Amino acid sequence: MAKVHDYIAALILGLGAPAWCAAAPLTAHLLDPQGKPLAGAVVSLQGEAGQGSATPTANMDQVKQEFVPHVLAVHTGTHIKFPNSDNIRHQVYSFSAPKRFELRLYEGTPTNPLLFDKPGVVVLGCNIHDWMLGYIYVTDDPWFAVSGADGSISLDVPPGHYQVTLWHPQLPDMQAIAGGAIDVAASGLQRSWNLTVQSPAADAPHAPETSGFGDAFNKAVRETEK
Repeated sequence: MAKVHDYIAALILGLGAPAWCAAAPLTAHLLDPQGKPLAGAVVSLQGEAGQGSATPTANMDQVKQEFVPHVLAVHTGTHIKFPNSDNIRHQVYSFSAPKRFELRLYEGTPTNPLLFDKPGVVVLGCNIHDWMLGYIYVTDDPWFAVSGADGSISLDVPPGHYQVTLWHPQLPDMQAIAGGAIDVAASGLQRSWNLTVQSPAADAPHAPETSGFGDAFNKAVRETEK
């Protein structure tokens, strides 16, 4: 009887092994036209193999009068909280079509997170501090990641064929671009992409001036609505 139990246990483990071993590492580096690491770039994948693991909640913080992270990527249907870690009040809002909202002057964390249920780019501004500018990239794609300071991303995906989409706030008109097709083997894949981005000044000038609406924010909103 013990041998039967051992056989059944081995069979169960064997059946579970392919699912456990299904993920393959995808490592990518995002570079600017000069070949330097590009932070804040979104890489998303669309494929037929399986589904990505969606995170139901995310945070877009405010630290030292900056949105942190500068670029946040989430799956469609994610609830996002907007904590304020500064010792001053902020008034966060967006006029972008995928999510129009306003959080009146507040400290701490608003009670209710906001639902982001439409794909697209949401540009964030602060009605008190014009230089504060942040981005939320909402995608239907199952797998996605944002590049770090070293320009790299790391994803675990099922081996298979994928179509890649790339986005960065300094792309012309802030429009996502196709990154081509890739084939991820069971052993994984390493890739790099160069993005033709505009100068940082075109993204968000950091000027210690305040008014109702910042020029950078208005420019970003116009571009997302083209």
